[in-house]
Amino acid sequence: MQLVPRLNVNSQTCINLISCIYSHFQHRTHIIQTTISISSSTFSSRIFMLPLYTYLGVLFLLIFFLHNSSCSAANDTLAAGRVLAVGEKLVSGNGKFALGFFKPALPAGFSASSSGIIAFRYTDLSHATKHFSEKLGSGGFGSVFKGVLSDSTTIAVKRLDNLHQGEKQFRAEVSSLGLIQHINLVKLIGFCYEGDKRLLVYEHMINGSLDAHLFHNNGTVLDWSTRHQIAIGVARGLSYLHESCRECIIHCDIKPENILLDASFAPKIADFGMAAFVGRDFSRVLTTFRGTKGYLAPEWLSGVAITPKVDVYSFGMVLMEIISGRRNLSEAHTSNNYHFDYFPVQAISKLHEGNVQNLLDPELHGDFNLEEAERVCKVACWCIQENEFDRPTMGEVVRILEGLQEVDKPPMPRLLAAITERSHVISK
Repeated sequence: MQLVPRLNVNSQTCINLISCIYSHFQHRTHIIQTTISISSSTFSSRIFMLPLYTYLGVLFLLIFFLHNSSCSAANDTLAAGRVLAVGEKLVSGNGKFALGFFKPALPAGFSASSSGIIAFRYTDLSHATKHFSEKLGSGGFGSVFKGVLSDSTTIAVKRLDNLHQGEKQFRAEVSSLGLIQHINLVKLIGFCYEGDKRLLVYEHMINGSLDAHLFHNNGTVLDWSTRHQIAIGVARGLSYLHESCRECIIHCDIKPENILLDASFAPKIADFGMAAFVGRDFSRVLTTFRGTKGYLAPEWLSGVAITPKVDVYSFGMVLMEIISGRRNLSEAHTSNNYHFDYFPVQAISKLHEGNVQNLLDPELHGDFNLEEAERVCKVACWCIQENEFDRPTMGEVVRILEGLQEVDKPPMPRLLAAITERSHVISK
């Protein structure tokens, strides 16, 4: 790993290098910089009194010293669990780490501070997870295991299996969660980048994922107030990603499995392995097809450049499932009369009939706020409009769900209208 850039040798370069190393000696255990841009006019006037060959000799020694000490510090940091400042560039274009600066080492396995993330050793994570014995879940990119650090902090460790796909997900997650913090985004505590091993370390969410509480008989039923707060929390998290980060971050895979719940059932968006980034000077990005069936916006299928509205569509589909407590696409969806069991069709139809209460999860036993339920149903139906320009932004969604902005009844999307019409024909 080369942390010292190539330099054009001249007098000013020598001055900058000497100034930098002066600072380095003062703060040796605190910071190592990859870019050298320190200068001092007073120091410069004295340095120029020396012959140029003196500069060159000093330059050779300084480069040798910086190269060895920087590489040693980098290796120690990646191996010994040091905190990396949030905001620095963690992953370069070729997948190798380009660490901007480090902070002093912490004890192995120590929990991250609010200002940084930790580079863990693989052996420490193996020990924390009892050799990856307690699996919390698994997906297309790898498995997640429960672990406990030496300070008793409970963690979730995602071990990425497929090296090629895992590398891409690793870079996407560190590039997004490593640089941002929000109460409704899962916290990235650290990572492991050792040989072919790629692991991500998150805060542990004790109540698991939303799908477990909506679709599985695990003995818990989310009441209406909890569901409403989950909907608002996820909307706030997405609004932050779309509108408040330096670059717009499109999650690209919003679904109940990627919404985690803490001890108070507050939601946190997780799994940024498919995330796409859009510069603020652009409105859309052309990217490869990604996401999960049942939550994909129509524009994914057309191959056009996407906008944050693909997340809005997915969020609308999740809202439908929060309302009903069932999958939008059920097993019956594969039969000849599957259109009768496609919940979004029912949702919009019942909304226009003024019969929203029949859409709600029977497990609620009628215990819900009808005004909030109607508002959530309206938002969900607007979010899944076929034309992306008809969908609200996530900022608007937050205001509507909080009751700060009114919303009209949405039209029936053409695709759903066609499904409804065909369903009536089949039923005759």
